[in-house]
Amino acid sequence: MSTITIKNALKKYGDTTVIEGLNLEIKDGELFTLLGPSGCGKTTLLRMIAGFNTIEGGDFYFNDERINDKDPAKRNIGMVFQNYAVFPHLTVRKNVAFGLNNRKLDKKTVAEETDRFLKMMRIDEYADRLPQNLSGGQQQRVALARALAVKPDVLLMDEPLSNLDAKLRLEMRQAIRNIQRELGITTVYVTHDQEEAMSISDTIAVMDHGVIQHLGAPKDIYQRPANLFVSNFIGRSNILPGRMDHGDLILEGVRFTHEFWKDIPDGDVKVAVRPEEFLISATEQKGIPGVVSDTIYLGMDTHYMVKLESGEEVLVIQESTLAENYKMGEQVWLTLNERKINIFTPDGETNYLRK
Repeated sequence: MSTITIKNALKKYGDTTVIEGLNLEIKDGELFTLLGPSGCGKTTLLRMIAGFNTIEGGDFYFNDERINDKDPAKRNIGMVFQNYAVFPHLTVRKNVAFGLNNRKLDKKTVAEETDRFLKMMRIDEYADRLPQNLSGGQQQRVALARALAVKPDVLLMDEPLSNLDAKLRLEMRQAIRNIQRELGITTVYVTHDQEEAMSISDTIAVMDHGVIQHLGAPKDIYQRPANLFVSNFIGRSNILPGRMDHGDLILEGVRFTHEFWKDIPDGDVKVAVRPEEFLISATEQKGIPGVVSDTIYLGMDTHYMVKLESGEEVLVIQESTLAENYKMGEQVWLTLNERKINIFTPDGETNYLRK
C-alpha cells in the first residue's frame, strides 16, 4: 500500500496551464475522491499519478519513492476506466487472470487468486462467459476484479460508474466501498457526481480550474464549504445577499440573531441556506415572508419554491407529512436553522464560519 504525495504539480498543454502549484497528500489506505465539473483538471491529475500524462513540474511520490519518471507498468497501480476496458475476446476468468499471468505467477497461484476475486466481486457464476454476454454492472465488476487481482499499491478509478443506470450505480458504489475497506487499498477516485463522492469517500478534494477549492471529509465539505463555489457544487444552496450589523444578520429585511455569528464584521455578506435549512410555516407569522410559487411532492420530501418580497425565489425542502400541504399562491413565512447556514464574504471566496 502507499501514501501518495504531490508537491507543486504543474501540467501544461502547449501554452495552456491546466494545473499549477498543486500540493496534496493522500493517506495510505484511504478512498480519496477528486470531485469537480468537467474540465476542472481531476482526470488530468489522475493520469499524472498513473503515468499516462507528462509532468511539466513538481514531484509525485508513492511513499518515499519519486515516480515522475517511472514507467507506468512499474508503478504497481490498478486502473478502472469509465468504459470498462475489459478484453472482449477473453472470458471473465481470463480477464481477471490477465494481470496475474503477465507477472509470470505459477498456475496454482493464478487460479487461486482469480477464484478469490471472482467470488469477492460476485461474478464467479459468470466465469466462463464472454463480456458481451454480461450487463454493464457485471462488466465493471470484471474490470475491478482484474485491477485488484494483481494486488496494486494504488487503485485509480476514472468515472467508473458514469455509464451505468441509476440502480446499478447505487449497487456498484456500495460494492466499491466495501471492497476498498476490506482490502485497505489506497484508492483515488474521479467523479463529477457529488452524491457518489459523498457516499463512498473518506476524503474529497473539490477542484475547479486546476485548483483544489476545498479538501476535507464529506460532512465538513457539505456543512461548512470553504467558498461559494463549493457550496453550490456540493448539494444545493439558496444564495441570498445579506448584511451583518453588530453580530446580527439582516436577511430580506429581517433581523436574525445567533451568538455563532458575533465575530463576523459589519457589512455586506453572501448567505448560503440549504433547502432543508429553511423552516416553512403558514401560521407562525415570523421570519421572511413569501408566497409559494410551486410545489413538488416526492414521497419522503416535498419541494416548495417560495418567492420572496424582494423577487428572489428560494427552494425549501421539508419532510412530507399528512397534515401540511402548502398550496401555490399561499402566504408563508420562512425561518432559519441558524447554526447550519453559511455566511461568506461579498466575493464568495471565504466562509466566515469555518474555524
